[in-house]
Amino acid sequence: MSERKSPPFGVRVNREVSARATKSGAIRYPARARWTDPRTGKRDQVKDTFDSIDAANEWLDTLEQTARTGVDRTQALEAYIELLGERWARSIDPTSTYDPYSAGLRKRVIPALGHIPVGMITTGLIDRAIDHWEKEYGSSTVKNTVAALVLILDEAVRDNLLDRNPAKNRARRKTTGRTETPTEVMNPRDFALPDVATLDRLVDALVEAGGHRSWGDTVTVLATTAVRISECAGLTVADINHDDGLIWVKRQTYPGRGGLVTKETKGRRKRPVPIIEQLRPTLERLTEGREPEDRLIVGPRGGVITTASLRRATGWDTVVKKLGLAGLDRHALRHTALTWMADSGVDLHMLQRVAGHTDPAVTQRYLHPDHQALTAVGDAFSTWWAQNGPTAQPTGNVVNLADRRKKRP
Repeated sequence: MSERKSPPFGVRVNREVSARATKSGAIRYPARARWTDPRTGKRDQVKDTFDSIDAANEWLDTLEQTARTGVDRTQALEAYIELLGERWARSIDPTSTYDPYSAGLRKRVIPALGHIPVGMITTGLIDRAIDHWEKEYGSSTVKNTVAALVLILDEAVRDNLLDRNPAKNRARRKTTGRTETPTEVMNPRDFALPDVATLDRLVDALVEAGGHRSWGDTVTVLATTAVRISECAGLTVADINHDDGLIWVKRQTYPGRGGLVTKETKGRRKRPVPIIEQLRPTLERLTEGREPEDRLIVGPRGGVITTASLRRATGWDTVVKKLGLAGLDRHALRHTALTWMADSGVDLHMLQRVAGHTDPAVTQRYLHPDHQALTAVGDAFSTWWAQNGPTAQPTGNVVNLADRRKKRP
């Protein structure tokens, strides 16, 4: 193209296309778009020449669309993202979600797709980009990247640059990111500690490694209440009700954009969690003589304990490896509490309340596939059968299904 100028937003574009023969006898099609600049009142124009009338009209259509929407359909995705600013992030949490989404755009979307005109982005291009990301990054990273791309292309649909969002189908995939078994859905029970003795060894080892009992207190609370570590960090002395035997989970505190962020829980509602007898001594020590607004657990220097600080201060990875628990992370303590509660016979609806899950299907994964109980069911059914029916192989009136199929005409 001879010029890259585009008409301003909202102006009326006048278009012209003509045919002109070259010296060689070929037909070329000069095209021109003209408009009046709304700021200066002066006439302005842009022109180019094409090999076909269809190409000329397509170019003029793009300019008209640019004037209607204020966005150039031919501009590269990177330029469009820059033009949007933070408009794409209006629907997400700026304190927690923005940073990983923004990193996904900067580190993966723009390098892979940033040079492609927005109007030319297709599902196939996105598929190939995601296939590449899945070989390089973990599940959470890929999901955040795809989610950010979906938001960007949602804006492109609103700007009439795309008829539909080509990233949405890939965003609905059940698995993304590196995994040895991509079709297998991991059961949260698989991440739980095997028994209480192992938990005790973990607590002792972390206290010794970190040089302060706050690390052990944090682990003890996580593994006995099923709260998230951000919710544990958000607990205050006033949230512990010794008389009723309840902990009220009302808020979470975690590192966010610009520093620590304290806000409502993930489920956006407060919930009570029972205090088991084994936890009472720890809670009594943590609350005795302290002000109601004090944080329940703080680090050696009075700071908030986060998953990152717990990991760094105790050398978590080394400790769990020495205990034969390599790969165990802090969130596994929540899995541990919910698994043990399920094994103790807590009903599904109560387990869901303790966990703060909105979907019972999520909580149901913690229920034990109790093979011993199923065996007991079989024994009971066998007893009933012995009392109410024949014990030998039924014969006579019972027709073998295979024989019945053979007799069908």
